[in-house]
Formats: sequence, C-alpha cells, structure tokens
Amino acid sequence: MDVQATTPMDPRVLDRMLPYLTAYYGNPHSRTHAYGWESEAAMEKARKQVADLIGADSREIIFTSGATEANNMAIKGVARFYKSRKKHIITTQTEHKCVLDSCRSLETEGFQVTYLPVKKNGLVDLKDLEAAFQPDTSLVSVMTVNNEIGVKQPVQDIGEICRERKVFFHTDAAQAIGKIPMDVNSMKIDLMSISGHKIYGPKGVGAIYVRRRPRVRLEPLQSGGGQERGLRSGTVPTPLAVGLGAACEVSQQEMEYDHKRISQLAERLVTKIMNEIPDVVMNGDKEHRYPGCINLSFAYVEGESLLMALKDVALSSGSACTSASLEPSYVLRAIGADEDLAHSSIRFGIGRFTTEEEVDYTVQKCIQHVKRLREMSPLWEMVQDSGESVC
Repeated sequence: MDVQATTPMDPRVLDRMLPYLTAYYGNPHSRTHAYGWESEAAMEKARKQVADLIGADSREIIFTSGATEANNMAIKGVARFYKSRKKHIITTQTEHKCVLDSCRSLETEGFQVTYLPVKKNGLVDLKDLEAAFQPDTSLVSVMTVNNEIGVKQPVQDIGEICRERKVFFHTDAAQAIGKIPMDVNSMKIDLMSISGHKIYGPKGVGAIYVRRRPRVRLEPLQSGGGQERGLRSGTVPTPLAVGLGAACEVSQQEMEYDHKRISQLAERLVTKIMNEIPDVVMNGDKEHRYPGCINLSFAYVEGESLLMALKDVALSSGSACTSASLEPSYVLRAIGADEDLAHSSIRFGIGRFTTEEEVDYTVQKCIQHVKRLREMSPLWEMVQDSGESVC
C-alpha cells in the first residue's frame, strides 16, 4: 500500500531483462563485435518503447539513473546553459525535494527562483504563474502528479502558457508516466523526468525527455565518453534500460484497465473509512487527481502512532525521500493544512498488484486503530463532550 515510494517489478519486465543479465552482456557502446551490437539494439528498442509511451521521438530519450538525476539534469542543465541571457526559474512549493533542492542550489549560483504557492486543493493558480514570468525566465518546472497528495496539475495549460512566452517547460512525471495518458507534443512539454521503479520496472534506471524541435540545450552534469548525445556520459546499463522499456510497453498496454481497477479500489477504501470514522479529511483536489494516491488526515490521531499500529501494512506519512524528518509534510503545509492535521496524515497507495483483500484488511485495521488511539486521546474526549469538530 505504498506504491508511490516504489512498485514491485512486473514479472513480464523481469523476463525481458534476464537474457541481458547473463548471455547478452556486451557493452552497448562497443562497435567492433556482435556482443556490443546485440546490446545496442536492445538499448535502442528500449529507447523507442519509452518514447512511444509519451509520444516522443526515440532520439529525444536519454537514459539516466532515475527521476532524481533527470530532474537535476533538466533544471541545472537548462539554467546553466542559458545563464548568460536568462537567470530566472519558476517552480512550485509542492515539488519533489530533488527539484526544490536543485533550485536552491542554483540560487547560490546567482539565479533567481520563484516558488509559486498552490491553492488549498493543491493545484497551481494559472494567474499566479502568468504573473511570475520575467523577461529573463528560462524554465518553468511543475510536476504532473504530486507524490504525496496525488493532485494532477493542469500540465497542458501550463505548457501552452510557456510556449506562448518561449520559455521551456519541464515536468517531473515520475508519478504519472504509465498511469495516465501523456503526450509531450499536445501538452507542449519540453523536458520530462521518468523513473523505472515507479512503473513496475527496475530500480536504478530512469530517463529524461529532451525536445529536439524547438531544440532544448542542456549543460551536462557529468563529463566522460560522450554517451547519450553527450548529455549523460557513462555506459548505459543494458539490462536496466531493457527493463525500463519493457515497463513502459506493459504500462501502455495495461493503462486503461489499471486505471479503472485502481479507481474502484480507491473508492472502496475511501468510502469504507469515511463511513466508519468521523473527522477524516482527504487532502488535495477531489476531481483533478490520480486515484491511486490517497492522502487522508485523521483528526485527533498522531500519524506516526497510527503507522506504528499498522506495522503489518506498508504505508507512509508522506514522501519516502523526506520520511526521516519528524516535521509535518511541506506539501500539506503548502496547501494550508492545520499543523495537527498535517501530523495526522497517512498516504495510501494502490497499484497494479493491489488486491481487494489487501484494501479491506487495511481499512479494517485502520478503523480499529484510529478508534483505539482516539479513545486514548484527551483532546478527542474534550471534543466529544463539547460536540465540536476541527473538520
């Protein structure tokens, strides 16, 4: 139930990878023998599979170690390449930590960054975005689906606004790729970050889409042999690239079925919990969202206590990348959630392999422990006596 953190590998993906872990072990950049040619052919097939999922040309796909590297490449690469003329970047306060940290890093280099607030539903206000542009804005970076609250930003509208102003648009689509339809051309996306292990592929591999026309230029983050069009030097790990390609192909085939099934399971989970427990708040917009990411706040219950009570269920109180912090989620703070409610939030993830039985078990345990923890809470007792509620 924590598929936003990572997903199990689809057996079909593993089947495609296995030959390249054993028999076909050549370096895909070796041009003088069959071992290299076989690996190169597999790598290029995988590149096309990734491109087909997002409506891109295969020459626009660069393999990376994951979405964190892709986000760093997009933000730092564009900013540094165009820094002689443009030194302003726009992003939002609810981006993934690697995007925010990349922007903070650029601020130390003299760049100006505008961190847009979001509305209470988690969506960016397009008027705020339009007002934030400056003559020297080089890049706008807004994630497609939020990894904590599941809201889906109006990516197509943002892409059109950026294209009108001749500003590059980057989106972190790690939580969206393979789950909702994405087309880089109709959505006017110039750079896109992709992760393998969020779409039932292997860990340690991802990709960045970099538009060829109108051409987007990046300054590479690392130097070396000039692989991947000189943007990402280093030997491409063929088995991982094959796995990412296979995961993209399977996701394209299963997307419609997965979305329908996940929507039904999500509705089952939310309805059962809301019917049995009062004072539960769903964080984020109810309509513009990916159904497989549900973030609920249970008033008068400490989120960490509930997680400990539900130790036989894989859940989280937010992003795995910031879960070591005891601070309430910065995403929930950005949407204006009360600090107590932010501390009482749990993220439920539903994916391709989640079963109805797992959902029902999670719901039953959640109801049981929320009621138990509330009975131990003096605040809950006071609220019951007064008849008031925070929700």
